[in-house]
Amino acid sequence: MGDIEIITLVIIAINGIASFKGFNDQEFFEKYKFNIGKIKAGEKIRFFTSGFLHVDISHLFVNMLTLYFFANVVIFNMGAAQFLLIYLGSLLLGNLFAYFFHKDEPFYTAVGASGAVMGVLYSAILLQPDMMLGLFFIIPIPAYVFGIGYLLYTLYGMKSRQDNVGHDAHFGGAMGGYFLTLILSPWIFTEHLMMVFLLLIPIAVLIILKKTDKI
Repeated sequence: MGDIEIITLVIIAINGIASFKGFNDQEFFEKYKFNIGKIKAGEKIRFFTSGFLHVDISHLFVNMLTLYFFANVVIFNMGAAQFLLIYLGSLLLGNLFAYFFHKDEPFYTAVGASGAVMGVLYSAILLQPDMMLGLFFIIPIPAYVFGIGYLLYTLYGMKSRQDNVGHDAHFGGAMGGYFLTLILSPWIFTEHLMMVFLLLIPIAVLIILKKTDKI
């Protein structure tokens, strides 16, 4: 992985500071979390601020650990500025995605950097599709297999709604990382065209499910 970059440290620090503030200050947490009713009332800042809050330490740890593992791949290939654009763009697109799917649920709430982190992960997969990932940190699998499989699982989660996981934000964040990376690094179409099409499959499935009112 190499040494952790300054921009990654800054993002982790901001997430940590905001999250620990939220752990100990319920008023702060309530003021800045993602909430459909409050957003509709004009508090659009929640699209952004909710991405730096977390439910608990384990939630924060998993997101920041994933960011640590994949941030350098994006920074090395695209530079710090474009990495930051992908992180923030994926965060916002993830929350916009959640808003789209829950806009008629005024009490729907969510927090977490998962959308942003998923965007970084999918960007890294596009940039370096021959990476091997550890499923459950043990079983080695190709990065693109994990990418496709996870998005299909996320689609199932969006459809079934049987847990408290923000699957919509995860999917939207992954889409953000996917499309922003292709826009900023068009050379991927030449060198990794097969990966572009493979990672597009779950997105196409989502469009079909949405058009047929099955999700």
